[in-house]
Amino acid sequence: MVAGAPQSFVQNLSQPFYAHREVVPFAAALNLTPQTYEGALYSGGPRLIGIVTDPSGSPIANATVKAYSRNGAVIGEARTDGSGSYSIDGVPDGAVRLNIESSGFQRTTVNSVISPGALTSRLDATLQVGSTSQTVTVTSSAINLDTRVAPSAGLGSGAMLGSSTQLGTGSGSGNGSGAGYVAGHGGNVGGGAYTIGDARARAQAAALAQQLGDLFEYKVKQPISIAKNRSALVPIVQSDIEAEKISIWNEQSGLPRPQRALWLKNSSGLTLDGGTFSVIEDEAFAGEGLVDPIRPGEKRIISYAMDLALITSSKIGSEQQRFTHVVVAKGNLMQTTEVREKKTYTVRNEDTSARTVIIEHPVRSGYELRGDARPVETTPSWMRFRLPVAAKETALLTVEEARPVHTSYALTNLTSDLLVMFLEQKSIDKNIEAALRGILAQKTAIQALDDQKDACESETKEIFDDQQRLRENIKALKGSAEERALLQRYTHQLDDEENRLESLRKQIAQLETKLTATQSELDRTIESLTFDVPL
Repeated sequence: MVAGAPQSFVQNLSQPFYAHREVVPFAAALNLTPQTYEGALYSGGPRLIGIVTDPSGSPIANATVKAYSRNGAVIGEARTDGSGSYSIDGVPDGAVRLNIESSGFQRTTVNSVISPGALTSRLDATLQVGSTSQTVTVTSSAINLDTRVAPSAGLGSGAMLGSSTQLGTGSGSGNGSGAGYVAGHGGNVGGGAYTIGDARARAQAAALAQQLGDLFEYKVKQPISIAKNRSALVPIVQSDIEAEKISIWNEQSGLPRPQRALWLKNSSGLTLDGGTFSVIEDEAFAGEGLVDPIRPGEKRIISYAMDLALITSSKIGSEQQRFTHVVVAKGNLMQTTEVREKKTYTVRNEDTSARTVIIEHPVRSGYELRGDARPVETTPSWMRFRLPVAAKETALLTVEEARPVHTSYALTNLTSDLLVMFLEQKSIDKNIEAALRGILAQKTAIQALDDQKDACESETKEIFDDQQRLRENIKALKGSAEERALLQRYTHQLDDEENRLESLRKQIAQLETKLTATQSELDRTIESLTFDVPL
């Protein structure tokens, strides 16, 4: 008796008479269990690291390192830190070319080859003193810091047993008569005890495969006879393919635990059609599932059972907005802030053997990865992260993401309160602060001139109103001696007010000229300001 939770289902080719298992309709509407997995959109590829030094062995900081593929496409770019180190993720296997540049040194081109299966490769470089217009080309070998050798799984597209002249089901007419795992039909393999491994070794593909453009076909080599009330499973492909045994976890799948799975690479050179599959491990049934068609060279994950040894959980955390970039250009101040989110996956392995867990984390529009965790593969919907978990140990995977938020301010609307807010948020540096204080000083001068002009215009209006009053009073005088004295007084007052009006008109004109010049100077200052400051 075997205990566990293998994934299993039934297709109604015959009526089952045993404990209920999930019924999966053939090809029409597949149930959520078992499930298939998306193919990769971007392959994670190995990480390429290295140190850039000068001829004396001292590290070179802030050197530009660009990686190019065999066809000349840019596949990664980085800058060296204070220790001369660089790191580029997602470098594909095969030929790679590095272009390294730094001020005061010759441009260096390094040709190398990244070995298949490497998780991290190291490629150091030494720059020669000289002009960047000079180019030095060298050939160097990348050092694999850690590699992963995928075991071969003897999996074929189709079953291993058929009822033709090779292997079949039903009573055999071969040489032996004892019971066995496989009964021969037609005398080739007789009765007797055969293991599953023997059957796999003896099985031969009964069909030839070939590509037809975007299609593929399998042609049966010879006719296959099927007796009445019998069925046949015909082996159409017999080939070893690369496979890595993993456990896969997607918390949005609705499953209580991770799934046991195989990460296949179709190294057969043929297209493997979609359908059902069974996994035999150590000559015992381990589970079954569904798989989509797999093209030659394509990698795909297939799950077949629940991994009862793994316990998983996750926790989400977030940080307040933090300012990362300020750009001042064309009269606008643009700030970039980040809303950072952190998700920590916890996996406990209760088994006595280690596990390699692939965690699927959703791809979210507008979010960018931060931190050290990098996916080994990305699909249109998921990022896949590799997490090794030792026996009887707990491992953590932290995925950090950031969503940029852009805010723009017109410098013409700058106020002292807005400047104080920038300083409190620490969203500008000292150089930008000095430039903004200069703009505020110019705006203050313009406001002072504007206030003087408003005062002159207000006084002018008051004089006009008073002159109107005097003129009305003069009209009411009748010509007596007292009234003539009052008329003379009104006349002198009107004369003084006219002189003041003339002075005010000149002063307003001068203020308008100063205002125009000061405003033009402020506009030129705002338009000429240019900053691009990472915080």
